[in-house]
Amino acid sequence: MKMTRRLFCAGLASAPFARPAFAQDMPLLTAMDATVQLAPVSYPATPVWSYDGTIPGPVIRAAQGSRLERRLLNALKVPTSVHWHGIRIDNAMDGVAGLTQDAVPPGKSFDYALDLPDAGTYWYHAHTNSMEQVARGLSGALIIEEATPPDVDRDEVLMIDDWLLDPDTGLFVDDFAAPMTRSHGGQIGNLVGVNGRYDYRLPARQNERLRLRLINSANAQIFGLKLEGLTGWTVALDGMPLAAPEPVTDTLVLAPAQRMDLIVDVTAEEGETAGLLFAAADDTWRVLAEVSVEGRAASVPRGAPQPLPRNPRMEVVGVDAAPVLDMPLQGGAMRGMEGATFDGQKMGWQELVQNGQFWALAGQVGMGKTPFATLSRGETARIRMTNDTIFPHAMHLHGMHFRARKEDGALGPMRDTVLVMPNETTEIAFVADNPGKWLLHCHMLGHAASGMTNWIMVT
Repeated sequence: MKMTRRLFCAGLASAPFARPAFAQDMPLLTAMDATVQLAPVSYPATPVWSYDGTIPGPVIRAAQGSRLERRLLNALKVPTSVHWHGIRIDNAMDGVAGLTQDAVPPGKSFDYALDLPDAGTYWYHAHTNSMEQVARGLSGALIIEEATPPDVDRDEVLMIDDWLLDPDTGLFVDDFAAPMTRSHGGQIGNLVGVNGRYDYRLPARQNERLRLRLINSANAQIFGLKLEGLTGWTVALDGMPLAAPEPVTDTLVLAPAQRMDLIVDVTAEEGETAGLLFAAADDTWRVLAEVSVEGRAASVPRGAPQPLPRNPRMEVVGVDAAPVLDMPLQGGAMRGMEGATFDGQKMGWQELVQNGQFWALAGQVGMGKTPFATLSRGETARIRMTNDTIFPHAMHLHGMHFRARKEDGALGPMRDTVLVMPNETTEIAFVADNPGKWLLHCHMLGHAASGMTNWIMVT
């Protein structure tokens, strides 16, 4: 059967792993082969790489101020590692192969132990050959719970993803190294879903209040989202609480790696359409997560929610006096660049392309041996990112959160990932209060894999 992207979207084991003989004194997180029915049952099941055999991996919940411990067991045939995305943790636990640790070989393990200073919505994912490993399924939600949670009836995690599948075989389309994919907008799937389901449904009652934790775990797709039959407020971005809840009145934009916490009231009547919709490629709105309204929780809706409790160290001080570091975003199809430094050598555009590299940050392709900047602990830094390409980029800073600085000097909400649009400039400001080597890269993972990766040293 020949299946088009539109029709597919609309219609829409491995050998045992021998565990080490040591005592199981840590909870396990096993990277392993599995088979999952991602597409409708009329299509073949999909062989995936997963944590503990599910797509996405298990939701990990822990209390703010506690300590999280997991022993990664690598039952895959390839090396891997785990990045705990958005958590301000010790650098040795950041999981970046080649920068903060060696990749974990097949059959081996690595112990992650991290303190959890911040409440909020985070996630974990592979950080070795991320473009392929995350696309094949190696990601999961990480929820750090406040000591005093908000007044909601239920707390729901919605991990949004897309998958590029061959509808005849159910296999992932293996174009991870394709120049067209890497040099353009990145790998966009032909099937979209939530929590590993193309037909995700959430039962609810009228006037029930839900906390929806949205996570964009897709490789490259930017999701435009809107609420239907729900009245909502945004209460946190990338795990960090907003000063005051913001009513949802327009399209929500969620770039790869970004998170958004919503508190929503179910306003639809029984039998009416309710849920989370996404803007499809054909300019129509489609259901991403259906809310099926069954019964009534209360006779009248509640008032606006209260702000979430603040996390520690959310202030960014001394911004006006901080020097500005320029980081142009360069390269890609239809724009290219004259040249950049790769593997310690200055190369022209054609030579970079021959090496499978298409992007650069401030003239550097890939991490390189020298950091983009060396900052003293406690120093306030400003990085001005000018997008000289024709594609958007979701720029993610490890280990610290930042605030975007507006033209009038005002600071935006605290985030760890910012969407920088083509031909636009975004300046971020942050306090370099976490020592170590911290990655700064595009979270369109094909862009990161082909040059758009750098790092910062905090001493």
